[in-house]
Amino acid sequence: MKNLTILLGILATMLFACKKVSNSGSILVINQDSLVALSEAGYRPVYHFTPPQHWMNDPNGLVYYQGKYHLFYQYNPNSNVWGPMNWGHATSTDLFNWQDNAIALSPDNAGAIFSGSAVVDVNNTTGFKASANDPLVAVYTIAGTQQQQGIAYSTDGGISWAKYANNPVLPNGGMADFRDPKVFWSALAGKWVMALATGNKISFYSSANLKNWVLESSFGENEGAHGGVWECPDIFELPVDGSATKKWVLLVSCNGGPNGGTATQYFVGSFDGKTFTTETHNTMWVDYGTDNYAGVTYNDLPNTDGRRITIGWMSNWAYAQQVPTTTWRSTMTVPRTFSLSNTAQGYVLKSMPVVEINNYLSSINDTAVSTPVKSLRIDNNAVIKTGSYEIDFTADLNATSNLQLTLGNSSEKLVISYDKAAGQLMVNRGSSGLVDFNNQFAHPIICPFIPPTGGITDFKILVDKTSVELFADNGTRVVTALFFPIYQYNFLKLAGDGTSAVINSFTLKSINKSIAR
Repeated sequence: MKNLTILLGILATMLFACKKVSNSGSILVINQDSLVALSEAGYRPVYHFTPPQHWMNDPNGLVYYQGKYHLFYQYNPNSNVWGPMNWGHATSTDLFNWQDNAIALSPDNAGAIFSGSAVVDVNNTTGFKASANDPLVAVYTIAGTQQQQGIAYSTDGGISWAKYANNPVLPNGGMADFRDPKVFWSALAGKWVMALATGNKISFYSSANLKNWVLESSFGENEGAHGGVWECPDIFELPVDGSATKKWVLLVSCNGGPNGGTATQYFVGSFDGKTFTTETHNTMWVDYGTDNYAGVTYNDLPNTDGRRITIGWMSNWAYAQQVPTTTWRSTMTVPRTFSLSNTAQGYVLKSMPVVEINNYLSSINDTAVSTPVKSLRIDNNAVIKTGSYEIDFTADLNATSNLQLTLGNSSEKLVISYDKAAGQLMVNRGSSGLVDFNNQFAHPIICPFIPPTGGITDFKILVDKTSVELFADNGTRVVTALFFPIYQYNFLKLAGDGTSAVINSFTLKSINKSIAR
């Protein structure tokens, strides 16, 4: 880390022999090339949300209202490390073009503004309605001498916010950890329901008006992973395999996730408006990567939409304050759609990028593969050099013991691989660029994986400057990881072992989007 300025100022030249080779078993293109050093500006993602400047962590208050997706987030407007938390605010009509707005909620004498949620009070249960607009209500943790829950409201579509005069609406009885309320309207109960992180469990409360809350039940003291306190809960209902059968999913974030650090686990079961009962007792993770935490889902999406859309914080508390960006810190994951499947291994929560991303993708014809090949290599590619693109391919994992995708340059590489014997996917960023700012960062990231019956497996990989998001088997397994190249990546290699054709299809897609910042 201490050598960051020196490293990013170096410009080295490494020449490749100039040739082009193609045969029925492989595609190989190598052209003359040179290494190009990256500056911090080159780390700013193109199609993922980042704060305009300074520190960001958990997404908060995800709510849809009058054609706009609102994204609030934990924000320190005065530093690039965690500090007194505000709610930053951005809006979008398509989940990719974000408009920065004024800070929505700021600390006061009662305390800082920790995580929470937002709802549209269409029935004016709060009595806050003062215009034709339905009030937006934010439910958040007041972090003072103790953690308590407060509310704030907006009657102008989220432009300005007023804190409720009689906060806190849910005082703390003395718990050290009493935070991160996720609130939604339960048609079954005919009330508002709150899922609240309370130490080593999730407590459920109900209210008729968002002001007076009653404890209904708690869940989780003896379930799931407990490597740290539970936080950032969410609960929602999903159809099973698109059928009329539905199950409830409970999300809980905590330390002690796979591959170290912070992660989000989930439980599948039933919820009657008061009590959650799990049908899954083994620990299951939303994402096996190290860099997807505190993800929650959108409230009040139209019934005609029908999706459950989630956004997570793309970082990890093990090194979030040490990553090599200084102007801003942290990125959100690409918005994803959750779905639920019942498999031979039990219920699986899947996630895939929202379809809106397709509005910004363009296939590159000279990198498309339509007939099976053993291996593929692309060098000196203009799209790869941008650092922001999508890779889609299908592979026959029954035809190989190993499959390896390498992105990099002559001195650095990020490797994504499948190992049949180990039954796992792996992301290895140990030689990807800057890794020594934290002793955990270079460790391989392991994800258990069994290919679908028949072996034909689809992979979608999103790369955006300093992040990679891997979606395998239609989102059955997801791995999200940061990486920080010193030099511009310029080649891609995908290969199995043996002599069999492994890659059934392959497409590299550019991202036709630019950011205003």
